[in-house]
Amino acid sequence: MNSTVCKNLRTKKMFIPGESDEVFAPAAEEPQSTSHCWCNCTLTETGPDDRPVGLRTCSDARSCFEE
Repeated sequence: MNSTVCKNLRTKKMFIPGESDEVFAPAAEEPQSTSHCWCNCTLTETGPDDRPVGLRTCSDARSCFEE
């Protein structure tokens, strides 16, 4: 799992007050396996580079990654 999460990655859990602080915490469950993720740039499940988004896949190796 990445220690840095792309600032454009979103998940529904971010909008639940009791869970929002823990969504991308290192001990948190994988958002892609427990809730829907999307890119805030494209507003879809695919990033600007036409690849799927998720906590594991949105790394600094991608051209669209923003810290």
